[in-house]
Amino acid sequence: MQKEGAVRIPSGCAISGIFHKDGHRENGERIIASIRMMHDRSNGLGGGFAGYGIYPEYADYYAFHIFYNTQKAKEACEEQLEKHFDIVNLSKIPTRRHPCITDEPMIWRYFVIPLHVKLTASQLDEREFVSRFVIRINHALDDAYIFSSGKNMGVFKASGFPEDVGEYYKLEEYKAYCWTCHGRYPTNTPGWWGGAHPFSLLDTTVVHNGEISSYDANRRYIEMFGYSCDLQTDTEVITYIIDYLSRKLGLTLEEISHVLAAPFWSTIEKQKPAERARLTYLRNAFASLMVTGPFSILVGYEGGLMALNDRLKLRSMVVGEKGETVYIASEECAIRIVESELDRIWAPRGGEAVLVSLNDGGEQ
Repeated sequence: MQKEGAVRIPSGCAISGIFHKDGHRENGERIIASIRMMHDRSNGLGGGFAGYGIYPEYADYYAFHIFYNTQKAKEACEEQLEKHFDIVNLSKIPTRRHPCITDEPMIWRYFVIPLHVKLTASQLDEREFVSRFVIRINHALDDAYIFSSGKNMGVFKASGFPEDVGEYYKLEEYKAYCWTCHGRYPTNTPGWWGGAHPFSLLDTTVVHNGEISSYDANRRYIEMFGYSCDLQTDTEVITYIIDYLSRKLGLTLEEISHVLAAPFWSTIEKQKPAERARLTYLRNAFASLMVTGPFSILVGYEGGLMALNDRLKLRSMVVGEKGETVYIASEECAIRIVESELDRIWAPRGGEAVLVSLNDGGEQ
């Protein structure tokens, strides 16, 4: 008889999220408990969390979380930071010793704002200036990786089981209105600190269960617009696709869901004329950005969260609601362990986006 956890789980990888529509912030204990419930969907080669609303005292500054493998890389990166940004605070990210987390890089945090003279000279808007800097560092500077770069949010990830990663980063000391997390079971790509989920650019974060068979086509297309996929994991490209379509082209999250999980032509043909025209345009205009293969993803962004399955629903996803709180996970048990009495629970259809956002007046 095979022992539990001793065989590969074909639908491996676990995702979970908690979102408070009223802006209430909670610490990381429940999201850790949720992902721990799906321990056997991971294999210890990657885990991570994203929290939104965790830095209210620095809400106007970009929070750069950076891995360094060498002191030389740290010095080179900090030299570039000082040339382009006003650094208002910097420190090591607090961690605790953990027997299951080893081979740690240096992990630093910087709260920054672009230098006015540099921003003006660049003729870019602030978010484009920051995103270009992040992509340039991650592509060109060896042994340094900016793995989080948004305002009032942060990514915490490592090579390990996710519940161990959460304990390692002391997530009980942070409070967020939105938490997402991921337990990794890498199949076609290596397990390493930078390849753990979430993937992030500015305030957009993505956790993903599945496999992207369209990765090469997606990557070649998105890299024409200044992005660079360097982290040896297919999920990275989804983050850049969403950033490009949302921030640069102004598409809504619902429209983006129709690009990533484009409806079948037979489905489009059954729609009313206006909707048929809209879906036809999205599928034709962004054909190279359609993601094929099995996937379920959680997309975090400032003030909101999107959950999305591939159009055939080849990966599991369950959504639950209790009052003003929304729970999303790969398995129902991961929701029930933190909220046993739900007002509603359901499994979204393939290609059906679940969008939640802060209520008007909700505090971040």
